[in-house]
Amino acid sequence: MAPGRRRHERLRWSKLYTFSCLRPTVVTDDELPHPLQGPGYSRLVHCNQPGLHQKKPLNYCTNHISTTKYNIITFLPKAIFEQFRRVANVYFLLTASLSLTPVTPFSAVSMIAPLAFVVGLSMAKEAMEDWNRFVQDMKVNSRKVSVHNGEGRFGYKHWQEIRVGDVVRVEKDQFFPADLLLLSSSYEDGICYVETMNLDGETNLKVKRSLEVTLPLDGDASFRHFASTIRCEDPNPNLYTFVGNFECEKKVYALDPGQILLRDSKLRNTTYVYGVAIFTGHDSKVMQNATESPSKRSRIEKKMDNIIYVLFTFLILISLISSIGYGVLTKFGMPHWWYLQPSATSYVYDASKPVLSGFYHLLTALILYGYLIPISLYVSIEVVKVLQATFINQDIHMRDEDTGNPAQARTSNLNEELGQVDTILSDKTGTLTCNQMDFLRCSIAGVPYGVGSSEVEIAAVKQIASEVSGTIEQHSSTQDFWEDSGDGFGSPECELEVGIARMVGKPHRPTTKGFSFEDDRLIHGNWAKEPNAGTILVFLRVLALCHTAIAEPNEKTGGFTYEAESPDEAAFLVAAREFGFEFCKRTQSSVFIRERYSPSEDPVEREFKVLNILEFNSKRKRMSVILRDEAGQIILLCKGADRFDLAPKEASFFFFFFFFPPHEPNSIILDRLSKNGRTYEIETIKHLNEYGEAGLRTLALAYRVLDESEYSAWNTEFLKAKTTIGHHREAELERVSDTIERDLILVGATAVEDKLQKGVPQCIDKLAQAGLKIWVLTGDKMETAINIGFACSLLRQGMKQICLSVDSSNILSLNKEKAAKENTLMQITDAHEMVKLEKDPNAAFALIIDGKTLTYALEDDLKNQFLSLAVNCASVICCRVSPKQKALVTRLVKEGTGKTTLAIGDGANDVGMIQEADIGVGISGVEGMQAVMASDFSISQFRFLERLLVVHGHWCYKRIAQMICYFFYKNIAFGLTIFYFEAYTGFSGQSVYDDWYMLLFNVVLTSLPVISLGVFEQDVSSEVCLQFPALYQQGPRNLFFDWYRIFGWMGNGLYSSIAIYFLSIQIFYNQAFRADGQTADMAAVGTSMFTCIVWTVNLQIVLTMSHFTWIQHLFVWGSIATWYLFLIAYGMFSPVISGNAYRILSEALGPAPIYWAATLLATLSCNSPYLVYIAFQRALNPLDHHVIQEIKHYRKDVEDQHMWKRERSKARQRTKIGFTARVDAKIRQLKRKLQKKVSSLSIQTQS
Repeated sequence: MAPGRRRHERLRWSKLYTFSCLRPTVVTDDELPHPLQGPGYSRLVHCNQPGLHQKKPLNYCTNHISTTKYNIITFLPKAIFEQFRRVANVYFLLTASLSLTPVTPFSAVSMIAPLAFVVGLSMAKEAMEDWNRFVQDMKVNSRKVSVHNGEGRFGYKHWQEIRVGDVVRVEKDQFFPADLLLLSSSYEDGICYVETMNLDGETNLKVKRSLEVTLPLDGDASFRHFASTIRCEDPNPNLYTFVGNFECEKKVYALDPGQILLRDSKLRNTTYVYGVAIFTGHDSKVMQNATESPSKRSRIEKKMDNIIYVLFTFLILISLISSIGYGVLTKFGMPHWWYLQPSATSYVYDASKPVLSGFYHLLTALILYGYLIPISLYVSIEVVKVLQATFINQDIHMRDEDTGNPAQARTSNLNEELGQVDTILSDKTGTLTCNQMDFLRCSIAGVPYGVGSSEVEIAAVKQIASEVSGTIEQHSSTQDFWEDSGDGFGSPECELEVGIARMVGKPHRPTTKGFSFEDDRLIHGNWAKEPNAGTILVFLRVLALCHTAIAEPNEKTGGFTYEAESPDEAAFLVAAREFGFEFCKRTQSSVFIRERYSPSEDPVEREFKVLNILEFNSKRKRMSVILRDEAGQIILLCKGADRFDLAPKEASFFFFFFFFPPHEPNSIILDRLSKNGRTYEIETIKHLNEYGEAGLRTLALAYRVLDESEYSAWNTEFLKAKTTIGHHREAELERVSDTIERDLILVGATAVEDKLQKGVPQCIDKLAQAGLKIWVLTGDKMETAINIGFACSLLRQGMKQICLSVDSSNILSLNKEKAAKENTLMQITDAHEMVKLEKDPNAAFALIIDGKTLTYALEDDLKNQFLSLAVNCASVICCRVSPKQKALVTRLVKEGTGKTTLAIGDGANDVGMIQEADIGVGISGVEGMQAVMASDFSISQFRFLERLLVVHGHWCYKRIAQMICYFFYKNIAFGLTIFYFEAYTGFSGQSVYDDWYMLLFNVVLTSLPVISLGVFEQDVSSEVCLQFPALYQQGPRNLFFDWYRIFGWMGNGLYSSIAIYFLSIQIFYNQAFRADGQTADMAAVGTSMFTCIVWTVNLQIVLTMSHFTWIQHLFVWGSIATWYLFLIAYGMFSPVISGNAYRILSEALGPAPIYWAATLLATLSCNSPYLVYIAFQRALNPLDHHVIQEIKHYRKDVEDQHMWKRERSKARQRTKIGFTARVDAKIRQLKRKLQKKVSSLSIQTQS
């Protein structure tokens, strides 16, 4: 049903807001029409006339989007190209082609069928994965939105049917289907709230405003005759800029980003808006930031190509040897071999043309020795990876208990890459945080309130409890430690620690969302009994009044829900309500709150007239509201961010030079206090420091009473500044605002805990202990990003922060871009020099850079220096970055370090970096599925990344690495025996094995054991992987797939082939092996040799495995048994089918003891060296997992807890970030306090 005229939302926000939605009454230079000339500004949009854009010369793209790799036309050529990027597949294509010629020693079907099967299977898997992307695209394209159909009537259409010029009505909590120009909203002055979390990661609501000329378009019918023209910039990826003109009724109006609603952002706090589509589909800014779906290959797979090159070179070498030998024998030996009838020549057997005969034999040899390069390897790897992905999908420990969403391996090509990650690049909002703040503590009139503990404090006390009592779980001894230390420990300095210690293990009472405060002195109206009740009253009113939120009645609870611009504001309003000061209504000119002073009293509703709102921004770092109370008194309420860093003195100059530039004060509120307003300053600063150490976000609260005359004079100047003409209007407004925000009276401070996703600090800590580096890339403001850095322990007290920031407004040079770039280079150079000169090995640096500075740092001549600085820092935070910059940073890290990168995010703004990284992980949260659809793996929460990498990544890497090494080993052991026999028989091209033997070797007799190795092998259990995170470093260090290990396995295969061949030949060469004195023929020798190979390679995989289930036993021993069953069954067929293998086991080899003795001797000879090698390695130079396996085998983890703890403590990579590093710092601080207290007690005792 079409909405009518505006009836209830009569708030004219433009008269209240100072900066966000400023609309001066005088036309400024900024609002003059833009001179849109030259390339890049050619777009012409006819509003309400979409048909004009579907034909030339405009012919704009539709709103249909696609994120797939292929389509019906491109699938076959692109997929085939992808398959033949594999070197081995090119070789097999060549041999399959040669199998159609007379030179082949095998049938064409036996060569072509395996290749077709392998390539077809891989293409089918690619098609299935791309189909899933297509299905998700269709879900997005099929969303519906209300579109103007003409004659003032609106109807619902699919997103993909929207065209440029369409007028669209978007309703509350809906996503914008295209980039729209805002025409009007449900508010009288065209204001609307937009959430851009999917674009830039920010949860703060953005205020957008329409042009005044379009305000009358406030209902469906008003669009009946609407027509106008928009001239603007061409499609581009810049999210924060827009240049254009709106032409209506022969007048031209300038457009800016404040009127643009971007696709995939969401409408909030506004019933509906009308907009006209400017950019659709892949022209929209979010899609311009997207990158083409890449084809990713793991490092192991790429290295396999190099191994194939080595083996192919070896294959050519032995083929050349065979060809030369064949040519020499053809020329010099064949004329004397009367039994070969030398006169009966052919093109492959002509003594007069030995070179030509040798060339043809080269082709034969290339096919004959092809078993050195196993085609079945790719099939086995595909099967193993699919099964590994199935285990990841079904891991119940990575299933979200709230939503039921499991982890999902969206592609199985990169399983082993999970075990080789070096750097994680993470989004913040929705990935690390859950967009919720909890009011935890406060300081009022110099008195701290709130006994709740942050995660940092609880972990620190648990660790101290562990050190004191000797076990983590015995918390009671920790309490005794604090309580039995004497009366001196009851001082205020230790009250916090005692409180925390007592809370460890204590269940919390149920808390309200956003309110985890616990202190009976303030709740239930008890605040009125406090000595400073008057100051507390002011404090609570500041919480309830200093904001821009809207209260909406909640029919379910009977209370109100708050739509705030930031989660901080919402937490303050919830806290004020819990304290008895409930914000209940906002009108155009007033704010109403209900004050309850006692639970037994009815609330009193009070009205406060809103005179001005000076809202928060990144420059001001504070917000103020000017009100008139019921007594007519004018009051200014102010809250601002005050940060105090307790960095070591030697780091202070560097920190403040970079983080707090000289023109910015270190304190926001405290520097603006009057002489009479500093009563509680010292105590408040102390509490702010304590809250900061606990990882909490702090704000200082203050107020000021204004005289009528003073306010009147200021307001006149303020209105004048508000209507200033020129580019300096905002600066003038800030100056005037600053004059009134002076002589404040300090009331107190708040401390809220930024609610991270469940388990995020622990996950980051475990990943840091595993040796991974973590970068945060966010679109949030620098202050927010830093606060989150502290909350998730990427930053901590004492860490030296390097903040790279360029303020171009302070650069006086004519060429500001060049000067800004030079300034960026200077900052990077100075910071790099300081890091290099640091002597303290425990010093930790954190690099923080904003998006504008990052633009210069990513340029070709600076990016390597920037990367060099970044990799030497413990943590890196990039803030205010666009999606394109996220992708560029990811590319820089990936290409610059040459190591595996993993990107993780949950929104459309993360798609670029997810696709650019070696591994992309999407969070399947509540906001859209774009990140998930672009990802290689998806999880429902960040904390599951720990198990995905440390457990599944570690397992998959080792399984695939060992599987590939073993595959090359067994094929070399098998393939070289063919070469030896061919050389032994005069390079005749004769194979010693029956064709069926060769076909079954890789398909049946050795395939299942190697698949079980790749699927079920575990060097250690999942619990041990999590307890010993340093085991993960075996992947990034590539211990199991380096050239040393690869050539070692190849050498093992070479030795086995020599041992098996020559032992078999020597045993069967010239002695009888049957009771009647018969000697062995080629069939008997070949079958015996093949039996030795089957036993040897299957026992070798038994020695390789660390973890056995009944499946491995079935596959290994079943494969050996299958060989004997095959010999019996094959020998039962008539000689026409079985040939020389007719009843070869039952009548020839089975009864002969020498056959069984030869099998036993060859198997022991081949496997004994490996057994000796691993025995010596475990005894003299064990790897980490060898030590753990031995401890578990002898149950020392149960019987000797001390040793188990010691080994666990050693199995951590030394890290300077994470919860552990932060807790260690907190422990040192608590111990220093304790030592100081003990010293003071000793002095008192002596005196």
